[in-house]
Amino acid sequence: MSTEYHDAVARQHYSVSLRKAQLIDLMGLITGADTDLVSFDEVASRLKARQEISHRTEDVPLDKIVGSVGRYKDFTREFLPRSNVNIFRWAKIDAAINSLEGVPPIELYKLGDVYFVRDGNHRVSVARANEIDHIEAFVTELKTPIPLTLSDFERDLWIIKIEYVEFMAETHLDLLRPGADISMTVPGRYEILLHQIEVHRYLRNLDLEREGREERLGQTESVVSWYDTVYLPVVEAMRHHRLLEHFPGRTEADLYLWIIKHREALASRYDLAPLDPDTAVTTFAETHSDRPLERTIQGLRQGLHWTLGDERPLGMSEEVFEDARARHDAGERTLREAEEEAAQELAETKVPVEPDVLYDFLD
Repeated sequence: MSTEYHDAVARQHYSVSLRKAQLIDLMGLITGADTDLVSFDEVASRLKARQEISHRTEDVPLDKIVGSVGRYKDFTREFLPRSNVNIFRWAKIDAAINSLEGVPPIELYKLGDVYFVRDGNHRVSVARANEIDHIEAFVTELKTPIPLTLSDFERDLWIIKIEYVEFMAETHLDLLRPGADISMTVPGRYEILLHQIEVHRYLRNLDLEREGREERLGQTESVVSWYDTVYLPVVEAMRHHRLLEHFPGRTEADLYLWIIKHREALASRYDLAPLDPDTAVTTFAETHSDRPLERTIQGLRQGLHWTLGDERPLGMSEEVFEDARARHDAGERTLREAEEEAAQELAETKVPVEPDVLYDFLD
């Protein structure tokens, strides 16, 4: 076929791919989803992956190429070209792929089971637009401490994996309490747990000081005390009420943070001291669910509750309500109040967090 024909087809491929990219980016704006390619530098930096362990040429599955070294914003996560991608260069590569000319191998970095483009973003984009399954590449594999798979990049699970490892390296909770499950489904939450441990340490040391005792909690003792007396009681209450069944796809650690948020909101709204774990879980279960039908029913019940002017939260007995209010009036502090009290001292630690960050993650 003539060169003119290949050029015309190439431009058509580009136009179709560009419109798909624009639609994906529009949906990303609506849903909040990140539509950019994954940045190799960000992943490699977080993984501290720099040691090269092998070099080879291979045919790489295109769907395992998830990111790019430097041009991760020029293409969508599906390697569709955006408007700043040069149409003439893209179309020239498309014409070459669909003719006898062909294109040279691309260059890739491999981390775990996924690949990042070092050189050849346009060739990957064009190959995917032509529904090609594999592409020839020079592959440089880097050693990583965390095994990464393709599914880790579908919902940014790679970030959670790294944050989990960093959390365990900081707390050694996996060694102090073997079998402790602190897995999460949303990035950015482990920093909140680290801050909670610091607040817990501050409060426990204040208690020891008031009691006239000389010992103070160090890092290890703080982690164990927080897990045993703060985290685990809430989780055990969740298990008792089988709360996780109402939140498919979530984890106990996810729900723990949501319940802490819920408990603080109730304390602020009703002037209550901190609720015991069982009350925090039961009142949370009355107003939260990931199941649409349950959520609708809860909304109707909550509306009726407010209409009737009930001064107590749903799911809380009058006895528990009056006790929590009396303890608040006597000066017992909530976690938020304690955090604000400790803010100046904790600002000098290695895990500073703005106060509202602890409570604004649950819509």
